Amino acid sequence: MSATRILRPMLDAFTRHPHAVGETWGEHCLTASGFGLTLIGAGLVCLVHAALPFLFQHTASDCIAALHRRMAARTLDTSAAPSTPSRLHAA
Repeated sequence: MSATRILRPMLDAFTRHPHAVGETWGEHCLTASGFGLTLIGAGLVCLVHAALPFLFQHTASDCIAALHRRMAARTLDTSAAPSTPSRLHAA
C-alpha cells in the first residue's frame, strides 16, 4: 500500500466538513476555536452570575445569541457534507 492511499481518506476526513461550510481546514480551526473560546467565556460568566446574580444578568445569553447569528449566517454546501446529518442550518 502506498502512503497516499492510506493518507488520502484521513485528509478527506479533515477537510470534508470545513469545505462544506466554505472554509479551509485552517479557517475552520480558527472559527471553531473562536466559537469555543466564546462559549467558555460565557460559561465563566454564568458561574460568576450564579454566585452574584446582580452581575452579568444578560451577558451569557447575549453571547449565545450572537454565536447563533454568526453560525446561522454561514453557508452549508450539502454536496460536500458528510453522510451524517448536519446541525448547521439557516435560522
